[in-house]
Amino acid sequence: MHTIPDEDPATRHSPGASFSVPPNVKILDSVQLAELERTFRVWATDSPRRDVRESRRRILLIFLLIRHTGAKLNEILDLKAGDIDLGKRVVTVGGEERERARVVEIPDDLAEELRAALTAGGHGPEDALFRIDPAHVRRKFYEQAEACGLPREFGNPSTLRRSRSVELLRGNLPLPVVQRLLGHSTPNLTAAHLDVSEEDVHHAARRYIDRESRRRTSARNIFFGKITEILTGDIQSEVTLLTLGGLHVVSVITNASLRRMRLKVGMFVTAEIKAPWVLVAGSEGADQNSADNRLPAMVIDVSTGRINAEILLRLADGTEICSITTAASSRRLKLRSGDQAWVLFGAYCVVLNRE
Repeated sequence: MHTIPDEDPATRHSPGASFSVPPNVKILDSVQLAELERTFRVWATDSPRRDVRESRRRILLIFLLIRHTGAKLNEILDLKAGDIDLGKRVVTVGGEERERARVVEIPDDLAEELRAALTAGGHGPEDALFRIDPAHVRRKFYEQAEACGLPREFGNPSTLRRSRSVELLRGNLPLPVVQRLLGHSTPNLTAAHLDVSEEDVHHAARRYIDRESRRRTSARNIFFGKITEILTGDIQSEVTLLTLGGLHVVSVITNASLRRMRLKVGMFVTAEIKAPWVLVAGSEGADQNSADNRLPAMVIDVSTGRINAEILLRLADGTEICSITTAASSRRLKLRSGDQAWVLFGAYCVVLNRE
């Protein structure tokens, strides 16, 4: 069971946006949604029976579609194969009321999962993708929320839909765009009246989806996550963040930087580590080390020159970490592609950037 820290109520108001979320409204933030997705994925593959795994896989796809499109459960259950355009990476939702249908962008990785499902199922354009009882879907959503350490009501499809709308707004996507994407007839959050064309909607949504995908796939030596703890000292503060991949990264910054950036628990930041600051140890070499951040990894590639060597590693969540070391150190480690290793870096080496 995962333990997910509660969101700091102070962060439910976005300083850079014109909206706030009432304290009694149930929402999940990006890290909590990522934790819930991991729980779903483990459950979807955790059965020796192929038919059970296929059934769970369909439930997982329904979750992913609601999580990334913000559509209603009945809209996803009404989807036909022809409603999915994998070339444009969009899904048309709206059920039988085609005049109210809307086109919603989806991330590349979800498009590939849908491609695999469509190929395996041999669906025609008019074939329904999910012939599943809505009550059964809701029960499974509640079960996975509890398995993730959340109250069961946080698995409600409406909660996921609401969470997606807040996530998009916090990502600085204009409210009229979010309204259009989620099919809201009227805004439930105060905003100015703006006229946004369909082209503007899809351009803004695609830019956000692509930026969000880069966070999940994680550029080299960069983490995206939520601050879970701040320990303030006389001169410096220790900041701990929980990444989308479920990793904990510790940084030490000055109190002046903490105040200037207005960092608080629950706020989202990126953490960057320069390659020369990343140390690498063999599979048995990390215990006797004072590094604040010690993360298990697998070696992808080792490129050794006359003076320097570049070691590329992949963490458990898929984040790629690059380390620059001396050629002599690389030879001494004797690491090869596929070897298990440890990535080590001190808290003072982690640079935080506020989202």
